[in-house]
Amino acid sequence: MASVAFSGLHAPSPATLHKAVVPQVKRVPVLPTAGHRWREAGNKASCIGLVSASAGLASSVHGRRRCRNTAVTAFESELGVQAPTGFWDPMGLARDGDADTFKRRRASEIKHGRIAMLATMGYITPELGIKLPGELAPGLAIENIPNGLKAVGFVPTEGWLQILAYCAYVEFQGMKSNGVMGTAGTPGDFGFKVLTSKDPEGLKRKLNAELANGRLAMMAIIGMFFQDGLTGKPWGDWSAWPDSKFWAESAVSVSAFESELGVQAPTGFWDPLGFTRDGDVDAFKRRRASEIKHGRIAMLATMGYITPELGIKLPGELAPGVAIENIPNGLKAVGFVPTAGWLQILAYCAFVEFQGMKSNGVMGTSGTPGDFGFKVITSKDPEGLKKKLNSELANGRLAMMAIIGMFFQDGLTGKPWGDWSAWPESKFWAVSASSAASTVAST
Repeated sequence: MASVAFSGLHAPSPATLHKAVVPQVKRVPVLPTAGHRWREAGNKASCIGLVSASAGLASSVHGRRRCRNTAVTAFESELGVQAPTGFWDPMGLARDGDADTFKRRRASEIKHGRIAMLATMGYITPELGIKLPGELAPGLAIENIPNGLKAVGFVPTEGWLQILAYCAYVEFQGMKSNGVMGTAGTPGDFGFKVLTSKDPEGLKRKLNAELANGRLAMMAIIGMFFQDGLTGKPWGDWSAWPDSKFWAESAVSVSAFESELGVQAPTGFWDPLGFTRDGDVDAFKRRRASEIKHGRIAMLATMGYITPELGIKLPGELAPGVAIENIPNGLKAVGFVPTAGWLQILAYCAFVEFQGMKSNGVMGTSGTPGDFGFKVITSKDPEGLKKKLNSELANGRLAMMAIIGMFFQDGLTGKPWGDWSAWPESKFWAVSASSAASTVAST
């Protein structure tokens, strides 16, 4: 058991494992990758092995959950598992623990990452005025070929055939040599070494860097394509595309609203969908009033989720015969609100809505969004007041995300705090089980 779970790492004694989780179950063998060999040579990751084994053994308590933990146990020590995300598989593609499938995807990731790194450099280099001498085709000097996507139209048919033939050669050679057609081989290994090191940890660091830079390059090249396609220039000169909503943002919106509340680090003025590109002050005030209102509601709702979970509830009855202390927490409480209660809630919301529309100026040009005629956040210092109001906006934005997360967890698991053990088919269960096992291992 220990030898399978740890794949060559120093394992704790059977007694220690027995104390951690009982009963034990048959595990899926861990893929013997280069990552494992490095750790075996260095003997520096016995604690990682303990976490891996504990996570796998913890799943035996719930038979239906074993496949959820297999992926974490099988692949958490692979290359590419780096801070700050750690083992990150939000779509659960690796949750079945299929080693061959993982290797095929890893080989594809490495291949596309390498292509993207070359493509990114291929976009940057010509912009620096660096081009190869000679001709691409008879009468077509390389220095006369435009940069970016426009260069695609200058590649002759023979050139495309050469490119496709070379790609096919590399593809088939790679499939034979890196093991994606079977169980042998290492993804990304094409039979020659570029990244090498006599130090196992140094080699691991370099290979991790290749993966990380490849992932970044895949995002970078797509961004360059996007900018080039919209503006006609690889570096995204938005002034060359004056009708672009992005140009409007930089030319109009920033100048109109960059000093407004809510413009905070790290994003600064952030309007990715271009809602403010027309510089309409009234539209901005209406949206700001809505943002403040929803933020305040979300802050109250978030606290309303937290408080009952701490055992704090008001005394009395919600309706005749319905004691408040007997009402369940979270979304289940909705079904206990009587019709008269909903009417009261709607009436109060309508009152606040209309009072707000009159007092905070969203129906005209006067007034201040969020000002309902009474002050809760005050300060005699203008900078102090600005800081407090910015904090209200920031906390409201966070609360809007928080309450949606609580609704999501509550709807899936039936508990406001997201007890994933109540939903064993969830891919999130693997994460929670692994975290719990980590706690067991650390103690």
